[in-house]
Amino acid sequence: MTSIAVEKITGFKGSDLEDLCRATEDAIRDGIGFNWVTPPLRETLEAYWKGVLVVPQRTLLGGRLDGTLVGSIQLVRPSRNKETSAFACEVEAHFIAPWARGHGLAKAMLEAAEREAAKDGFAIIRLSVRETQERALAIYREAGYKEWGRLPYYEYVNAQMVAGYFFYKKLEPVTSLI
Repeated sequence: MTSIAVEKITGFKGSDLEDLCRATEDAIRDGIGFNWVTPPLRETLEAYWKGVLVVPQRTLLGGRLDGTLVGSIQLVRPSRNKETSAFACEVEAHFIAPWARGHGLAKAMLEAAEREAAKDGFAIIRLSVRETQERALAIYREAGYKEWGRLPYYEYVNAQMVAGYFFYKKLEPVTSLI
């Protein structure tokens, strides 16, 4: 039986960094984006993931399939100098390695990010995604995200402009429930 789990990653243990880098490389090769067209050098990926852990505005949630780290989602809080938008956070780098899809992990990670955002008192969560990411678009729409815009020149991929969609979801912050 296959097991899935989502956890907050505050440090890499055992083969976690290796597993996450491999999952990232496989997802990039599969065309998920991640702002790369081809996987960068492994050292670059390792530095990226280690860097995510030290940015105070970012929370890294990892998705595990049978104990192996196979995907991520990042909750990004606004910087302190953005007082007028302090009510909203963003989701970035939401992906699952191609070979680990189909177990509900992407949805579970999104729900975990929403709970974390609500716990921190955020009222809105925002995200954007390429139009070519049909499964991601379906997951966000099924989860109640509202599309608020489309940018025809979102990313430049393989010598072509690719459109992107922008979404938001209103959360019920935990602080408002007390």
